[in-house]
Amino acid sequence: MTASEPRLTLITRPGCHLCEVAREAVDRVVAVTGDRWTELDVTGDLELEREYGDRLPVVLLDGREHGYWRVEEERLLRDLTAPRA
Repeated sequence: MTASEPRLTLITRPGCHLCEVAREAVDRVVAVTGDRWTELDVTGDLELEREYGDRLPVVLLDGREHGYWRVEEERLLRDLTAPRA
């Protein structure tokens, strides 16, 4: 991962109510931290659909699964601001 890549990825699909809620939560967190985030849609991506399809939305932090279904905002904020090992 390069410094220019967002640390957060939100994996979603269209028409997913929880995904909309998760977008808003991630926006609130990055408004505090200044981080950027990106979104991946599982639609048309068989590998993503197999891996995450039954748990959407999924939050990845630094490429690792941080949580699914709901964004734990306080935990995500803490983990984004913690010193990296």
